[in-house]
Amino acid sequence: MESCENRNKVGGYRVDHARTLTQVSEVALGIRQERKRRTRQALLDAALRLLDRSSLAGLSLREVTREVGIVPTAFYRHFASMDELGVALVEESMRTLRDMLRDARRTRVDDAIRGSVRIIAEQVLAHENHFRFLIRERHGGVPDVRRAIATELRFIGSELATDLARFPGLSAWDTEDLRMVADLMVSAMLGIVTALLDRPRDPDHVAEATRVGERQLRIIALGTAHWRSPR
Repeated sequence: MESCENRNKVGGYRVDHARTLTQVSEVALGIRQERKRRTRQALLDAALRLLDRSSLAGLSLREVTREVGIVPTAFYRHFASMDELGVALVEESMRTLRDMLRDARRTRVDDAIRGSVRIIAEQVLAHENHFRFLIRERHGGVPDVRRAIATELRFIGSELATDLARFPGLSAWDTEDLRMVADLMVSAMLGIVTALLDRPRDPDHVAEATRVGERQLRIIALGTAHWRSPR
């Protein structure tokens, strides 16, 4: 009859073996998930590169997968459609835009407007493809992408309006007026981005685009200072 000690050894072996198999499975799963994440990001990066010379509506799934080096059917492991890929690009690009606008709002240089415009110019140069995609597709031919961009811009406007309400001179303003000023500022900043993207590496053009953009923001600030919001 098998001794208790032998049974314990066998049982212990089974437990250790099961634990090892579990650990191996977890490692394999982690590797597969990381590989899938990298492929998904490669598809986004490839689409962004190709969109430098095309609109999303004119970009085909085969072009994107060929750029990455995978078969077209593999695309559907990551996105249900090119529209869904476009929305994912909006989310990625909007993170860049939100970070830029937050940095601009937090600038502590003596001239806040000039500092904000400088940050915009630096970020456009550093993330040209993201900004070019957003500006082009904001009024592009893919409805889901247009809606995603519009939703994100409304969120950015709400964030800025909340920040503006903290300023002593604006704390008594009503919500509608705060939002209106915020939207004007966001539109002006997008206008600066659009102008910069025309020739982002031409120093003379960048200087002129930032000069005009700075002037527009100053006019908005001047009008804000003299506006009396109804209570």
